[in-house]
Amino acid sequence: MTTFDTLTYAKKLREAGFSERQAEAQAEALRAVVEDNLATKRDLKELELRLTLRLGGLVVGGVGVLAAMIGVVIALIQLQ
Repeated sequence: MTTFDTLTYAKKLREAGFSERQAEAQAEALRAVVEDNLATKRDLKELELRLTLRLGGLVVGGVGVLAAMIGVVIALIQLQ
């Protein structure tokens, strides 16, 4: 899970002229967006694993199709 420092963010907003209430509301809203939409390292590792498995499946399938086609060509050549 990604952490977002709402306290520091709200402090910077107050220093920029936001009221405390506005700063806290803005900090909480941004925290929700960040935590809901930002990918974590764990998310990326899981995605990498899924893509690797998919690519491996495609390679195995492609090799199988190629082997079958070679078999058909060899069979056709032997018929001649």
